[in-house]
Amino acid sequence: MKTLGQNIADRRKLLRMTQEDLADKLNITAQAVSKWENDISVPDLSLLVALADLFEVSLDELVRNKGEETKLVPEEVRKPLDKMVLRLVVDSSDGDKIKINLPMALVKMGLMMSGEHKINVGNVDLSGIDFDQVLTMASEGVIGKLLEIESSDGDIVEIFVE
Repeated sequence: MKTLGQNIADRRKLLRMTQEDLADKLNITAQAVSKWENDISVPDLSLLVALADLFEVSLDELVRNKGEETKLVPEEVRKPLDKMVLRLVVDSSDGDKIKINLPMALVKMGLMMSGEHKINVGNVDLSGIDFDQVLTMASEGVIGKLLEIESSDGDIVEIFVE
């Protein structure tokens, strides 16, 4: 499991920010950001809240990596597929930042109707991803981050099932 510092560094880099950029947004020093990312110190609560807002994640997700872990949920406590959400996060090299939350029932219906099983988000082609397999994994109880891809052109795609 990642440390808080690693999580801050990863999320900062996803936004293509330097430590100085992040420090400027929070009205602190770049040295403070460096100390957090190297796990020498931790931000106080008000800065954690500001970081979560800036990174567009919950405080729990920032601090505990909730939603990042992939896990198998026992059958007796699984949510039905139609109560689950497919979350796509795309950070394209040309500056597009896209977050999509789709009910799994809609994903399933869309795949059945299109017959092509292709999804494009912005300029990023996701046709190489087997969304039928994502549905199968979700229905078998696999949740969390299923996939993270960084293409040769710098596009970053993350797929979560929640």
